[in-house]
Amino acid sequence: MGLKNKLNPEKLLGRFLRWRLRHISNRQFIMFLSILVGIASGLGAVAIKNSVHFISVLVQDVIHVEGQGYIFLISPIIGILLAVLFIKFVLKRPVRHGIPNVLYALSKRKGRIRRHNMFSSIVTSSLTVGFGGSVGLEGPTVSTGAAIGSNIGQLFHLNFRQITLLLGCASAAAMSAIFKAPIAAIVFALEVIMLDLTLTAIVPLLMASASAVLTSYLFLGQQVLYPVTITETFEINDLLFYILLGVITGLVAVYFTKAYLHIERLFGKLKTVLSRLIVGGIGLGILLFFFPSLYGEGYDIINSLLAGDISFLFDQKLFAGLEYFWPAVAGLILIMIALKVVATSITFGSGGVGGIFAPTLFIGSSTGLLFAMVVSNLGITELSEQNFALAGMGGLIAGVLHAPLTGLFLIADVTGGYELFLPLMITATISFATAKTFVKNSVYTHQLAQRKELLTHDKDQVALALMDVTKLIETDFSVILPDAKLGDLVEVVSKAHRNLFPVVDNRGILHGMVKMDDIRNIIFKPDLYESVEVKDLMYMPEYFISPDDSMEDLVEIFRTSGRFNIAVIDKGKYLGFISRANAFTAYRNFVKRFSGEY
Repeated sequence: MGLKNKLNPEKLLGRFLRWRLRHISNRQFIMFLSILVGIASGLGAVAIKNSVHFISVLVQDVIHVEGQGYIFLISPIIGILLAVLFIKFVLKRPVRHGIPNVLYALSKRKGRIRRHNMFSSIVTSSLTVGFGGSVGLEGPTVSTGAAIGSNIGQLFHLNFRQITLLLGCASAAAMSAIFKAPIAAIVFALEVIMLDLTLTAIVPLLMASASAVLTSYLFLGQQVLYPVTITETFEINDLLFYILLGVITGLVAVYFTKAYLHIERLFGKLKTVLSRLIVGGIGLGILLFFFPSLYGEGYDIINSLLAGDISFLFDQKLFAGLEYFWPAVAGLILIMIALKVVATSITFGSGGVGGIFAPTLFIGSSTGLLFAMVVSNLGITELSEQNFALAGMGGLIAGVLHAPLTGLFLIADVTGGYELFLPLMITATISFATAKTFVKNSVYTHQLAQRKELLTHDKDQVALALMDVTKLIETDFSVILPDAKLGDLVEVVSKAHRNLFPVVDNRGILHGMVKMDDIRNIIFKPDLYESVEVKDLMYMPEYFISPDDSMEDLVEIFRTSGRFNIAVIDKGKYLGFISRANAFTAYRNFVKRFSGEY
């Protein structure tokens, strides 16, 4: 019995936490945890990569035996079906899309992510992508890493600020490991995950990213994801064309975002999982049959595009002979770009799990190569297809994710193409500005922004998004029944310390309110105590709020109404009031706590 008590996990954890508080500072502990999170996230990335590779090899072996077209028609639906079955019958809870899940956890769950996310995205994304789903692995990898960081933070009873930092470290670590891009991963955490980090938080972020990429090197090798050798440096004469490519990739990003959201809404109208699976699986199978290049992540296709090799387009006998007519080749690339967006959206809509980084890189490299091809063949000037394919990748990342710095550093990191830093910067910036003109929010943030759950780099907005309206409700207002007389109200007033009196029935329904100012001239007239009824004195509040409303809604009501107290009503039931002074004090305390040291 004594040994059992000593080995009790909860008691061991309690002892460790007490020892840690005495001997290790918060900063030292966070640094240690950032390395731990980095290694764990790196192992998660390795697990996802190896699982997809294993499944893909099995599927490719079957393709070579059975015939390519037949397998392409059924392979994606098998993978998505297995993922859906795992979610429905094994996990028995939904698996949110990767990066939006992280952003949602930050905005509405105080950085807390459920434990199953540490493995569920690995299983579901491996099945989806391994069998040919036209999505990437970055989102699920980030979701897995973030879940690891969040749960480690919860295990050691860290506060919200510290859990948020670990979640950011884990997200950066996951990106660092999957792309072998430690610098871009840090930029991603700052720009896309939208962490407002202090200088002291940069060190844990660096340590997590470095430990994750070292873990990836150990298991997956040190070679960059897209090995390219820059043979043609940036020429100032090409500046206008890089600017024009930025505009074009920005417009393609707008198409990507709007098409993705539209297809998502269409699948949302299909009421059952089975109907979404059948429609999506058949549609995706047909697309892959005619364009096998849309299969899976598409990293091999991207490397071919970067090498100027488009022979993969003609693996389908239907297009044989068109490779010698450049307008036809350009048309096929354009169709492939348009259909990649559709294939990615269908994969998600039918129940698959994955990310949009790989499809974005695929479309970006295709767009850049197509642009250079058209300009060169029209005789305007000779452009490097490789350089413009790289710039196109950066431009589309910037436009789709609304993250120009991530697009810039990611492409430079994953290709080793820092020689093209300036043109990448130009294209990414112009693309972001173009996309932002037409689409306010990215694919990741669209739904969160619609629900006013999106965090930004604005500290005020972050505080308002994270604060809970229900915790500001004050219930020390004296209530009065609607059928009460003035005398009853005077009795309530004599014991109250507030100047507002909610009129509430026995079911808790608010009928109105009485203000002290409105009865001041009659409360000292006893002859009216029995003849005047409360219902004749009350009024319905012009401004009120529900517990489901956000702090932003509350602030706007205070601003437009000029009131000092706002009633809180839930489906007609009176809950209390929120005072301007209490809300402002809570806001100041929250900002101070949120902006403090780790």
